[in-house]
Amino acid sequence: MTIAKFKVAICGGGVGGLTLAVALSKYPDIQVEVFEAAKSFKEIGAGVGLWLRPFKVMRKLGAEVEQALLSIATDYEMTEGFVPSMTYRKSDQPEGVELFQLMTKGALMRFHRADFHGVLLAHLPESSKTHNSKRLVSYMQLNPASNSPITLTFADGTTSTCDVLVGADGVKSAVRGGMMREIAQSLSGRAAASALSCIDPIWSGAVAYRTLIDAERLRASQPNHRALRETTVFMIAYPISQGKHINFAAFTLCPDLISTAYASDTSKRRRFEGPWVGEITKEEFRKPFEGLEHDTKPLLECVDKGMQWAVHTVKHLPAHSHGRVALLGDAAHAMMPFQGSGAAKDAYFLATVLGHPSTTLKTVPRALAVYDKLRRPFSSDVALRAKVNGEISAFQVDVPLAEMSEMVTKNWEWAWMSDLDEALEDAVKILDSALAS
Repeated sequence: MTIAKFKVAICGGGVGGLTLAVALSKYPDIQVEVFEAAKSFKEIGAGVGLWLRPFKVMRKLGAEVEQALLSIATDYEMTEGFVPSMTYRKSDQPEGVELFQLMTKGALMRFHRADFHGVLLAHLPESSKTHNSKRLVSYMQLNPASNSPITLTFADGTTSTCDVLVGADGVKSAVRGGMMREIAQSLSGRAAASALSCIDPIWSGAVAYRTLIDAERLRASQPNHRALRETTVFMIAYPISQGKHINFAAFTLCPDLISTAYASDTSKRRRFEGPWVGEITKEEFRKPFEGLEHDTKPLLECVDKGMQWAVHTVKHLPAHSHGRVALLGDAAHAMMPFQGSGAAKDAYFLATVLGHPSTTLKTVPRALAVYDKLRRPFSSDVALRAKVNGEISAFQVDVPLAEMSEMVTKNWEWAWMSDLDEALEDAVKILDSALAS
């Protein structure tokens, strides 16, 4: 029996947390525990899209995971060539106009989020212990430089310990709150205040209206509707669940808030009034989108109810790790939903540095510092690009229609042109040099 070199506690059983747990399973000397706040492991939401770049990361989890994802992707053909992936239309008028098709390297894989999450859950190894109804309230890291256990305290009053803590606990992350307080204690003045200002999420100014539409119902009224076969932006619709449903999301954006979402001082920003996520009636869903092109009406008429989601983001953090604690996904860089899919990439990168031969309980802080150094700047850049993509799609930037295609493509091409392998190689080189010395 392999003796564990340390125990990793993952707070959050969403896509990021489970990807990390599955990725860590190939290192038998790392013990893993997953703590999920909900009563059961499940994902809320409707559709999720995956570009070729993050799919390549998921393939690294093993052939079984790859085949399982391919089997549930809707109308997907594997290719690394350039293909039309999204249709951009000008819909703020009775007769809509097609502007351009976004050409991407590899098509967009489209899933029902629950199905995608289910694949990860099905491949979680028995060696990974899981716990439900465990909402983290706080943690205590007595000395980031010592080998003392980290103590976790949950909302039900129970506690646990670990050697490494990873916060995959979403935009309201308790782990982020604890980390920013720790960092602030080592700073003073404005620097300390800046770290503390990163604890609470801010309303980005965007509100998403999301639902699933029965594809047969839409097909009955509009058999050739584009949402049955393609992805459109900015009211986004595409088929999922092997064509049984249409993932439908529409957005409203407050220009003044969107444009200043990543300002250094957010203390005077207005807050969203009401629940961040809540169910709404079909009338509430349809109202913001009255007057759009005729092509949107069949979609809106198929809506019986939906979810309203006030999109909150996280300021650019001073660090994504501190001592033996790290953040991934929305806990680290919650961003507007107009580009990113970073949790899985964070997770695989984090598993790689933790699993490296040079990483021991004593050197975990060094491994996490490498993760922070190489992933944080990239994530911050993607967050800004996502904001810009939303502004372009909502016609909130002064870009001539004829130039939109080039601007959108350049702003988004990182998603299929860059490769995580390069960053992984850089990380391994740094850790290899440490091992050699």
